[in-house]
Amino acid sequence: MTESYVKKLAAVLLDAITDKDPLVQEQVCGALCALGEAAPAEALGACEEYLRQHEKLAHPYRTMILRAMEVVVSSHIGELDKAKARAVTLLASSEMTRAKELVCDWQRAASDVLVAVGKRFVGTVMEELLSKFQPGALPHCSVVQTLANLAASNVFGMVPFLTSILSTMLPMLGMAKHDAMRVAFCCALQHFSESILEYLADLDQAPDPTVRKDTFATDMLSAYDILFTHWLQSREAKLRLAVLEALGPMSHLLPGEKLEEQLPKLLPGVLALYKKHAETVHVSKSLGQILEAAVSVGSRTLEPQLDSLLAALHAQICVPVESSSPLVVSNQKEVLRCFTVLARCAPDRLLAFLLPKLDASNERTRVGTLQVVRHVINSAASQMEVKKPFILSSMRLPLLDTNTKVKRAVVQVISAMAHHGYLEQPGGEAMVEYIVQQCALPPEMELQKLGPDSEDLTADSVRAISISTLYLVSTTVDRMSDVLWPYLLAFLTPMRFTGALTPLCRSLVHLAQKRQEVGAEAFLIQSDSNVTLPSPYAITARLLTVSSQPYMGDGRGAASLRLLNALHRSIHPLLGQRWATTIPPLLEHLDEFTEETLSQKEWEEKLLAFLRDTLAVVSDNTWICQLSLEMCKQLPCYNGLPQEKNFLYKCVGTALGAASSKDVVRKQLRELLETAGHQEEAEREGLACCFGICAISHLDDVLAQLGDFMRSDVFRKSTGIFNIFKERSENELEKLKGTVILCYGHVAALAPRELVLPKVESDLLPNMFRYFSTKVLGIKVETKDPALKLCLVQSMCMASQAICSNAQAGSFHFSRKPELVAQMMVSAGRSRPGAWGGQ
Repeated sequence: MTESYVKKLAAVLLDAITDKDPLVQEQVCGALCALGEAAPAEALGACEEYLRQHEKLAHPYRTMILRAMEVVVSSHIGELDKAKARAVTLLASSEMTRAKELVCDWQRAASDVLVAVGKRFVGTVMEELLSKFQPGALPHCSVVQTLANLAASNVFGMVPFLTSILSTMLPMLGMAKHDAMRVAFCCALQHFSESILEYLADLDQAPDPTVRKDTFATDMLSAYDILFTHWLQSREAKLRLAVLEALGPMSHLLPGEKLEEQLPKLLPGVLALYKKHAETVHVSKSLGQILEAAVSVGSRTLEPQLDSLLAALHAQICVPVESSSPLVVSNQKEVLRCFTVLARCAPDRLLAFLLPKLDASNERTRVGTLQVVRHVINSAASQMEVKKPFILSSMRLPLLDTNTKVKRAVVQVISAMAHHGYLEQPGGEAMVEYIVQQCALPPEMELQKLGPDSEDLTADSVRAISISTLYLVSTTVDRMSDVLWPYLLAFLTPMRFTGALTPLCRSLVHLAQKRQEVGAEAFLIQSDSNVTLPSPYAITARLLTVSSQPYMGDGRGAASLRLLNALHRSIHPLLGQRWATTIPPLLEHLDEFTEETLSQKEWEEKLLAFLRDTLAVVSDNTWICQLSLEMCKQLPCYNGLPQEKNFLYKCVGTALGAASSKDVVRKQLRELLETAGHQEEAEREGLACCFGICAISHLDDVLAQLGDFMRSDVFRKSTGIFNIFKERSENELEKLKGTVILCYGHVAALAPRELVLPKVESDLLPNMFRYFSTKVLGIKVETKDPALKLCLVQSMCMASQAICSNAQAGSFHFSRKPELVAQMMVSAGRSRPGAWGGQ
């Protein structure tokens, strides 16, 4: 692209800048920038020439051209030569100071061009600016603002000029009468101070390593006197804030003894502004910088002001945070920064002030206090090290708080504690338990507590934060490994932690894998004198049972099976290789389906097959008996959870079926009959399934126990004709009979066919019929309980199917068939009044 072509194209674009359509104006600016990308020097020259030739062009259009120039300069500063830089500088300076009055957009655009050029050609820009910054006369406001911005954008280039700039500027401060000029000087002092501090912080990379802080001390003190004594008292809020923003970084450059002398006046003066300004972020930021300066010089005058400082800062942190107000959020960050400074210099005073407020009645006070505690745990870790027991003990009351926002804050405090070694201290276990408790919260209950007007109900919920926290501290905080393992195992079996099973399992899988990498000795579950850990049998029974409802609780089935696999060595030494091949297919099956499409019957059959296979691999009667005993122990835990309890009964039957000790089998079957909740239909069905499954291997023992139970006192206790609880007792007895009849039916259905057939007429059917009707004073009385009738019908159907499906059915003479048919008809007739009427 030739220079003449660029010039002509630029001229066309620049003529179009005055189009009345704002969209066209923006497009022209974009085209100028694009042209500058291709030919920066030529495009800048064209713009410069256009502005000089069109003196009367209105300032809005001049502003747009200057903005395009600033974009081109910023993008191609390395390609400009000194001559072009000087030409652009002179033009921008002229544009910036052409109007005496403030024309913000125009002057800011010109100033931005100068700052962009000054990033490389700071000498050229400073020569031009200093020509308009002469002693004895107030400069143009934009010149001062440009000096400030240049100091911020080119620290190493500007700091060498600041000594002379400050000596020229200080007399001007007294001459400035208008607030706009004073604001500009404050802005300049702020940026000058920040640049000096940044320069000193990177002195090893600075062009002049001999620069010292005390070089600027006298000038900064003179400026401080004017700003604090006179300008801070202004009625104009904008000026007060500008003074505040300057005083913060300036305080670091004051002579130490002068700062110490000023603090008793400076700090109260700054704190007083909290009451004068709704947007307090500037007050807090300046206060933080002043406090840092005071601590850096070892101030002794800070201590007497701690009470007022802590009270004012605490009041700020307890202001409700509105998510739509970034200024409030920014203020809280600055306030927390102040607390960090105080925590490092006066940790005892800070904690003595903070911790009692954890018991305050006001919710925001408790939440705000917890925010500060979390922050100082993170930001003043070394000072808080010896305070760990004190801080932990102070958390007892917050752990009992039921307020949702307080709970959220407590979880965040515990997360900070986990990263800094608090949970390894005595009392740390209570913090871990608290996190697990919050993980176990039912999601629907938490939503009700929060209410419709609460903050984000998903990402920020207590349960969600707790789950995230538990996983993060388990997987990313190495020091927590010895705290959480094996302690987290203790939460697997108590029912109150059921809602937390999925996050617990995920964390434990990670911890177990880390242990496994260390070695077998570290991986095996060791008993802990301080914690009662569940046995391998309890863990197996629990995880297998909850897996029967695999999609509940955020997918606890897959999580439980993965944990079983990770714990294989602790469950039994022989299971590792086997489970490595049997558990993955179960997980794949869950991945293929959803809660709506999964066949519950098929899934339970797969789990029971997995259990049978596991027992066959272990092939240790003592181990199997212990597992079945533990399963029986856990049965009462699932009262009110019929599906899980029903499945656990099936697991018990499977385990007893694999046991070789007949005494154990009989004892546990007897106990199951005596302790079952016969009033619940699902439990009767579950117990019957248990007996049927067990009968596959122990038919004679199962029938013997059923017979013994029917002859026991249980069936005679409440049959007295004068029993005052006769109606209730009869009802209970009917349910008990229904259970036994169902047991016989399932035994008939599941036991080996060749063994069942000889027992049908001699044992199964007579016992079913015996308790379908009873005799009272010699009179036969048929049951009125429809549930018992249903049990009989189901069991007789199962017995009939067992006979028909037997290979020897053709040669079998069923002598009790008429009795069975008659009983069925009587049962059906009584159950459906009038069904057989008139026949």
